[in-house]
Amino acid sequence: MAYSAPKGANDLLPDAMYVWTRAIQEAAGVFGRFGYQMVETPIFEQTEVFTRGIGEATDVVGKEMFTVRSGEMYRRALEAGSDAPLKADQKLSLRPEGTAGWVRAAVQHNVVEPGAAPSKVFYAGPMFRAENVQKGRLRQFHQIGAECLGATDPTADAELIIMLMLYFRNMGIPMDKTTLLINSMGDEACRPAYREKVRQFILDHADQMCPECQRRAQTNPLRAFDCKNPDCAKVMENAPRITDHLCPECQDHYAKVKSYLDAMGVPYVEDPTLVRGLDYYTRTVFEVQTSFGLGSQSALGGGGRYDKLVETVGGRPTPGLGFALGFERMMLVLDQANAIPIRPSSTDFFIACVDDSVRDTAFSMLTLMRQAGVSAEMDHQGRSLKSQLKLANKLGANRVVFLGPDELAQGKVKVRNMATHAEALCDLDSARRILEQFGGRTVGAATGRLSADTLFAQ
Repeated sequence: MAYSAPKGANDLLPDAMYVWTRAIQEAAGVFGRFGYQMVETPIFEQTEVFTRGIGEATDVVGKEMFTVRSGEMYRRALEAGSDAPLKADQKLSLRPEGTAGWVRAAVQHNVVEPGAAPSKVFYAGPMFRAENVQKGRLRQFHQIGAECLGATDPTADAELIIMLMLYFRNMGIPMDKTTLLINSMGDEACRPAYREKVRQFILDHADQMCPECQRRAQTNPLRAFDCKNPDCAKVMENAPRITDHLCPECQDHYAKVKSYLDAMGVPYVEDPTLVRGLDYYTRTVFEVQTSFGLGSQSALGGGGRYDKLVETVGGRPTPGLGFALGFERMMLVLDQANAIPIRPSSTDFFIACVDDSVRDTAFSMLTLMRQAGVSAEMDHQGRSLKSQLKLANKLGANRVVFLGPDELAQGKVKVRNMATHAEALCDLDSARRILEQFGGRTVGAATGRLSADTLFAQ
């Protein structure tokens, strides 16, 4: 039986892996200029990290989270008919997003000390949700996210948004096909009253709303703004708007964020229905959408401020904000725009053996090249010289070094430049001395890194 990847999970083959690596490198470059450093947290956490941090009433926690059990823990739960016999640290879930896990880590390691400068980090890796698989929605997907803890000023909000837009631009996303949406979710001083108004609005129009939105009226009424049911969307167009119910402090914060974006020429659209899908957001929320390449899944990334999340997971009162972007969705847009980075050739030299008598010398040269920092390959299947050249072309080798018994008897090798097809006889002993100087005779004895262009100079 031939197996396939699980539904909603893709293999990252070399070309896609190159783009993923490039995306992380670009994040390190762009985010690094804003003071962000890379971190990594576990792929799974105690389930309570997500239920408390993200919110039990969210779709992410209520419908989409994958739980994890060892064989023994699964047996215990099965025998008891529930998870009741399990301790909190035995109830684990795969991370559906990165913020809650990082906030847990920040609290555990006391990352933000009172009075210290804000902590700025970013991360990259797989996330997991039991999605209804479709274009742009996978069950295992990859995100790049950034988090800032300890900053209260609206400048931090604007900085984070500008950083995200700069990253998308540098990755090749067509900026004329993207829209930045922004909104304010208010805070504990004004959102509860607004939430109640929306709840009452839904109840007043319950006969026109889908069963899911009727349920949300009791659990998470603001999520009704995200409903994809056309009838619900039409009803919610007349629902109360949060921007009409912000307290003075939230109004001022929101106005200043917009003024900083205006000053830097960052275009945006105010969307009072933008609520994002997680309970922890307060005040600023934002989302980058595209009309290019994603079909119905138009969001490339987004985030916002979460000033109460650190307290929720047991830390000191600490303001925070962050964003996440979806790699697979970004790939779809780059593909549509013919802007996917092409994986360059990684092979400097291919060593071709004229016959088997030179294979020992070829292997020795191959190893010396690699130890000196030069990428090199040779045939390991006893192919003919013609087939070896085909392999060199397939690998995108820049040069082919021909080893033949007659040339070796003279201490020479023939080197072909695969771009110009120019050939020259080069001194083998001189090349070997250079390689030994830079790479040493044994693994671990390297004294430098050799530029491939200086070897077998033509």
